[in-house]
Amino acid sequence: MEFQLTSTAFEQGAYIPRKYTGEGADISPPLQWANPPAGTKSFALICDDPDAPVGTWVHWVIYNIPAHTVKLPEGIPDKKELKDGSRQGINDFKRIGYGGPMPPRGSDHRYFFRLYALDIDLVLKPEAVKSDLLEAMGNHILSQAELMGRYKR
Repeated sequence: MEFQLTSTAFEQGAYIPRKYTGEGADISPPLQWANPPAGTKSFALICDDPDAPVGTWVHWVIYNIPAHTVKLPEGIPDKKELKDGSRQGINDFKRIGYGGPMPPRGSDHRYFFRLYALDIDLVLKPEAVKSDLLEAMGNHILSQAELMGRYKR
């Protein structure tokens, strides 16, 4: 079985409900995964928008998600460190945690949620940015699962 990332809020390639966007409650969507590879010690997740006018826009960076975790519930709090030890980085809105889709009016954008299964717990401070996370993950990525949603204002 393949490592998979899904959501009960939207299907692969479908539109992300307004609730999870900057026009709505701006809370993170529920995500769940299955079939991580053997040897997974932690997970990391990046959500970004490659269609942004200024280049790829980062909406969420969360890492050191414990290996026994199989889902992120809706509405993860915007805290540097969560009760389970997960840490959140700074998105391109210059905030900790999730920042929902808010593309320019008329633009249909894609939002990629990429979950990485890692063979280590990362030694990264809270408030890391995407480039910090990518560098720290380096050769420690066992597998990657992806879910893409769309949004248009």
